[in-house]
Amino acid sequence: MPPPGFFDALAFEAGLAARAIGDAASGLFEPKVRLGVTGLSRAGKTVFITALVHALTAGGRFPVLTAMAEGRVSGAQLAPQPDDNVPRFAYETHLEAFLGADRHWPDSTRAIAELRLVIDYESKGGWRGGPRKLTLDLVDYPGEWLLDLPLLKLDYATWARQTLAACRTPQRLKHSHLFLEAAQAALHAPADEIEAQRVAHLFRDALLAMRDDPSIIARLAPGHFLMQGAREGAPALTFAPLPVEGEIKRGSLAAMMARRYDAYRDHVVKPFFRDHFARLDRQIVLVDVLHALNAGPDAVADLRVALDDILGAFRTGADSFWTDWIRPKIDRVLFAATKADHLNPMSHDRLEAILRLIVERSLRRIGDSGARIDVIALASVRATREAEVRELNSVLPAIAGVPLKGEVIGDVTFDGVAEAVIFPGELPAKPEQAIDTGFPRGSLRFVRFRPPLIAADDRSFPLPHIRLDRALEFLIGDRLP
Repeated sequence: MPPPGFFDALAFEAGLAARAIGDAASGLFEPKVRLGVTGLSRAGKTVFITALVHALTAGGRFPVLTAMAEGRVSGAQLAPQPDDNVPRFAYETHLEAFLGADRHWPDSTRAIAELRLVIDYESKGGWRGGPRKLTLDLVDYPGEWLLDLPLLKLDYATWARQTLAACRTPQRLKHSHLFLEAAQAALHAPADEIEAQRVAHLFRDALLAMRDDPSIIARLAPGHFLMQGAREGAPALTFAPLPVEGEIKRGSLAAMMARRYDAYRDHVVKPFFRDHFARLDRQIVLVDVLHALNAGPDAVADLRVALDDILGAFRTGADSFWTDWIRPKIDRVLFAATKADHLNPMSHDRLEAILRLIVERSLRRIGDSGARIDVIALASVRATREAEVRELNSVLPAIAGVPLKGEVIGDVTFDGVAEAVIFPGELPAKPEQAIDTGFPRGSLRFVRFRPPLIAADDRSFPLPHIRLDRALEFLIGDRLP
């Protein structure tokens, strides 16, 4: 007798294979790369995609992207996206946010979006030499949706137990105590719609408060609870974890919650995985390491757990003909520590080393699958420049830029207009020190900066960046032979 859910899982895999065959067939005569841009909230996904597209369409100097450095990329242009039922990534709107008079960062991702870029290049000699095209499909979706992927492997009781335990940790308890009291009281209650809504709303309020708390890395699912959109009020988004033990009694509120949890996995998470996530060829995972370091060792530990859980859902492996046609896999994964421009260049390699240690366990697992992996520190759009600060008889490596209005260091509040020279602190030479012991309060000074001022004559060139070309060389360089 097959185990419960066997035939559902079989049908799900068959659907993935059918979709993969269609995607592979469409790429037989025109090579394609489907690149997923992922990361938890505020990691810089929208900025990365906008800067990448502008750089390739502007045709500027990218010395580390081999094909462009060799002059073999003749141009790139936007094309209609492949999926008519998915919103288009608002590239022009986001670019104007950088270049407009008020220079602000674009809004965070609120829903899934796609953009197609066609790159014209000259292939090097051989029987396949001459003019060719590479189609690059960029897939952007809210970082919160990543949190849902581990749910595909968890039943309701397991998820509830893990989530309640996380809600009881000291740093989260101040946000979740009202929900925890309600969940305990509702454990033996009969199924009731009004009570289900009350407990679910308390749970969602706790998740929202945790997301907005700068000292916490928000890693609790369901991610769609944080941005419900058109589904708001649906039963599949009206549930919460209850402290169930053993068999769940029929007709109870716990049974109602478990049923709705299953509906959430079936009607929200699985379609996202099937239609978008499982179709990716390459993956870049953007990580705001500086935010976690600023918040302390507990936040860094949270970040490590969140990334490990998320990356456990990736299907990685070496690229081959059969995986393209039957079971697509991600054959390259790039981990990128964003906002490297918030540090003096002397600390960029140290930031990279810290991220490498944070994702060490995932690196081993992905490497064992045969996929290629790399770790970098980057700034998709560089908002600062290198500077120095003289303090007594010392010269400290600093950065200069225009902090956002309202940013604060000590007793100084910035007005969003004047440039400031800031010594942000130094990362330790040994990454273990940053993760295990953290930093004394006030030793790091990370503030948010306005986008750089771009002169009208320079707007046809790539936006200033740090290592964006290195990221592109790893992600698509081999597809521009």
